[in-house]
Amino acid sequence: GPDGEGQFVRDNIGFGHRRLSIIDLSDAGKQPMHSSDGNITITYNGEIYNFKELRLELEKLGHHFRSKTDTEVIIAGYQQWGEGIIPKLNGMFAFGLWDHSKRKLIITRDRFGIKPLYVWIRKDEVVFASEIKAILVHPEYKTTVNPEALNEYFTFQNLFKFHTLFKDIQLLAPARVISFDESLNLS
Repeated sequence: GPDGEGQFVRDNIGFGHRRLSIIDLSDAGKQPMHSSDGNITITYNGEIYNFKELRLELEKLGHHFRSKTDTEVIIAGYQQWGEGIIPKLNGMFAFGLWDHSKRKLIITRDRFGIKPLYVWIRKDEVVFASEIKAILVHPEYKTTVNPEALNEYFTFQNLFKFHTLFKDIQLLAPARVISFDESLNLS
């Protein structure tokens, strides 16, 4: 989006974000966003329709908020319920969340797949983005056509699997949650 940008880089983790401000137009909504204790970092695209109800529930449980964003509600929800926050989210979203203390990366997409999330996984790296072009500029990615996807597209004028026309870049399936530890082992 055109309203701001941010980066987070620490050790072997890096998030970048371009912001389209909709809910909280202030700098308090800047992303990547960090929890108040600095333990959680998130980059998020979308809108959570029930974030006000979730926020009220979290406030009753003792959470305090610095912004009016749905992003911060996801962070507090993760702190309260772990990955159990994801099924509570009613909306369209895709996000990557880094849990510093557990050294864990979680990437997920809404249950209807409204917001895209593309993933390129190699032995030593996970790259994800809301648009393929962000992955294509990665210095290690070699742009190669995926012949299976190309054949499917020429045959049906559509792609029915979660592969893309670019070799090794996948579209994360709707409602999918993938977690990685710092060694990039799926958990």
